[in-house]
Amino acid sequence: MGLFEKLFGRFRAGQGISAFWQTLTGYSPAFTSWDGQMYESDLVRSCIDALARHSAKLEPTVQGAALPHLRSKLRSEPNPFMTWYQFLYRTRTILEAQNNCFIMPLYDDAGKELEGYFPVLPSRCELIDGDEDMPFLRYTFLNGQQGAMPLDLCGLLTRHQYQDDIFGSENTALEVPLDLIGMQAQGIKEGIKNSATFRFMARVTNFTKPEDLAKERKRFNRDNLQGESGGMLLFPNTYSDIRQIDQKPYTVDAEQQKQIETRVFNYFGVNEEFLQNKVYGDAWSAVYEGAIETFAVQLSEVLTAMTFTDRERSQKNKIMFTSNRLQYMTNQEKLLVTAQLLDRGVFNRDDARAVWNLPPLPNGEGQAYYIRGEYKDALDTQNQKGENTSYAL
Repeated sequence: MGLFEKLFGRFRAGQGISAFWQTLTGYSPAFTSWDGQMYESDLVRSCIDALARHSAKLEPTVQGAALPHLRSKLRSEPNPFMTWYQFLYRTRTILEAQNNCFIMPLYDDAGKELEGYFPVLPSRCELIDGDEDMPFLRYTFLNGQQGAMPLDLCGLLTRHQYQDDIFGSENTALEVPLDLIGMQAQGIKEGIKNSATFRFMARVTNFTKPEDLAKERKRFNRDNLQGESGGMLLFPNTYSDIRQIDQKPYTVDAEQQKQIETRVFNYFGVNEEFLQNKVYGDAWSAVYEGAIETFAVQLSEVLTAMTFTDRERSQKNKIMFTSNRLQYMTNQEKLLVTAQLLDRGVFNRDDARAVWNLPPLPNGEGQAYYIRGEYKDALDTQNQKGENTSYAL
């Protein structure tokens, strides 16, 4: 059984269904992936890679008593083909590059029990009428295979969702800055090539036929620019008004280049320090809340909706993705936080060790909570003195 059969085995492939499911905006409810050229830009790839790398460190947790078999499976991996890091990295990469990421449920061989999730990258996805009230998502992949699944069983993450009721918009807003970056790179490349050559312009007398001029040009190149010319150009007396052609390719200055790159940074919500791994402390908290936590919230809601029924969700069953932001503090800030929270009973020893990237203590020794001896319960102290402990609200 291949991956395609694993994903779509319990549903028919959507043949014979041609009617689009009607949306409110009037746009055809279809998504077509980009040709990948945007991801070929080194700056865009760096932005997406930085977001994907940090998003891949999110930790999944399954809360609630429903689907205990799934809880044990998801503790180690999202599917038999990926680790959680690989799943989260690919999901975030597809989302940033396409503004849509489709997550498919994986079922067991009998097609009954949910056992994982898989992010797919179709070349086209259409919202079509199904057999029941729920519409279907019909996927078309690069190899021509088609598969369909009810919308409520699929997961869909979106960015820049505006014109379409279901899918996110394309990344056409990036075309102008990417074109400018491409032209700048070409200008620098041509400038390097031209700097390795030299060109001259001269007036040649005693030549009246174009054929004679062409022969003289070839002779001059052969005698001066090939072989052992020694780098010295020799001009006969038939040449006059000799001038070197100095070509200076235009490239934007540093300030203009910075503005172009900033437009790309603004689009992805990152900065140069984030790409170069220079953020920590408060700067990291800002990055987490603006770029990582938003992804974690959407992914948590999407996987929860496609996994649990309405009744199960009302009973607090959900999937969450969290991150220990304290690990990105400076060492001085870590020391202050762990010291203050450990001796007040907020952290146990394992919590404090996790901040410093240390493993838990064996045999559950780090699970106990401690408080400093001079701290007393205010009510207990007053009761010992026989004072009135009633307070007016």
